[in-house]
Amino acid sequence: MSDHPGTSDTPDPLDAFEELIAEETDRDPDLAVIEAGSRTLRTQGGGSPQADVPGRPEDPEVDKALREVETELATRWGETKLEPSVARIAALMDVLGEPQRAYPSIHITGTNGKTSTARMIEALLGAFELRTGRYTSPHVQSVTERISLDGAPVSAERFVETYHDIKPYVEMVDSAQEYRLSFFEVLTGMAYAAFADAPVDVAVVEVGMGGSWDATNVIDGDVAVITPIDLDHTDRLGETPAEIAVEKGGIVKQGATVILAQQPVDAAQVLLKKAVEVDATVAREGLEFGIVARQVAVGGQLVTLRGLGGEYPEVFLPLHGAHQAHNASVALAAVEAFFGVGAQRAEPLDIDTVRKAFAAVTSPGRLEVVRRSPTVVLDAAHNPAGAEAAAEAVREAFDFSRLIGVVGASGDKNVRGVLEAFEPIFAEVVVTQNSSHRAMDADELAAIAVEVFGDERVQVEPRLPDALEAAITLAEEEGEFSGGGVLVTGSVITVGEARLLLGKG
Repeated sequence: MSDHPGTSDTPDPLDAFEELIAEETDRDPDLAVIEAGSRTLRTQGGGSPQADVPGRPEDPEVDKALREVETELATRWGETKLEPSVARIAALMDVLGEPQRAYPSIHITGTNGKTSTARMIEALLGAFELRTGRYTSPHVQSVTERISLDGAPVSAERFVETYHDIKPYVEMVDSAQEYRLSFFEVLTGMAYAAFADAPVDVAVVEVGMGGSWDATNVIDGDVAVITPIDLDHTDRLGETPAEIAVEKGGIVKQGATVILAQQPVDAAQVLLKKAVEVDATVAREGLEFGIVARQVAVGGQLVTLRGLGGEYPEVFLPLHGAHQAHNASVALAAVEAFFGVGAQRAEPLDIDTVRKAFAAVTSPGRLEVVRRSPTVVLDAAHNPAGAEAAAEAVREAFDFSRLIGVVGASGDKNVRGVLEAFEPIFAEVVVTQNSSHRAMDADELAAIAVEVFGDERVQVEPRLPDALEAAITLAEEEGEFSGGGVLVTGSVITVGEARLLLGKG
């Protein structure tokens, strides 16, 4: 990893921001017609450290109780089997007394960056002394990660207790519906109930898939955040960014504020039309907010952000990659909008509090270093856009002389696109498979990898422990001080299992 901050001259912030607008907002002129009918946010005039990924409970009785809950949840539809409707979750909310109405919320959708952005939003809100609830998916190691209070995953005991509290109501809804509540729907109900019980001051909620018919979409988010849209889950959401944007735009509610990350033009067009229809306020990255400057620093990067209320200079972000800086700008704008900056008030948020919050952010499994000598990095990229962002971040933040990839992917993903994105930075790739029933067979993955990398650069190790050992051996071939490294990627599940194998959590 780079040991020194960037040494190039820092550009003038105003000039840099104007360049950002010119270079990153290649928009169709016809969008001006849409934008004319939409209000835009224009300014007129430290959080608690987040807990790492939890492991299994140490208390045998608690571990047994959690396993029993996990077993019961596993009997329900998995997250890849969907029936596009919010009828079941709405029925559950009704019998629970509408817990999701007990607090304001920030709702997040998009293709990539949702979880990291949610964690940044949570850190900022916590730094301003608000009690937060965060609901994200999927989990890296433990299902309890999905529901967080005050920046930390709920305890196994609380998770089990929440499940048993709502279980009678879940069974009541099951008996009245054509299909039982799914795994994700039950977890969503648990999260909303846990947040109301806490109680929280604000909930930060990440969609599971899409938006319109996602189980989380029984909330009316005061702020709707849409991270960059790209092609993923095309069999369910649509085959173009515009089609996918129709589904994701479903989280934008009447009178809400929309924080819009940089989008493909056709997706932006759809989302802006949606905002007009529901009289939503829009703030767009590259126009109302964005990145002014950034440079690589030890352990992350130093960024200057332009928010809705002004400039936030020299903010340290302990995460790698330009994509994380963009996530930070989106998160900051979302929190500003929640506090009314740019609308009710013109002054920015307290800079020291913002700096403290960002400095405490973690995002497990997102270019996370889990071992040294050789360096082993984990990244949950599972689609081409995510892989391209991760590959660029590796080039920028690390100085590997030889990088070995360990790739285990799900069978329903664009695996070729992921491999092609990593091909320029991997000297060799070890293909493997995780324990999920969705995992692509290692030999099938190898056949695609050979087409991308060539036969000489591909090794097959069906068992993940063997794949990690093989990759570490390959990285060490040039000697202890050679600068070799390993990047484990392709799936959140692969990363989670590797994380456990390498002693994290």
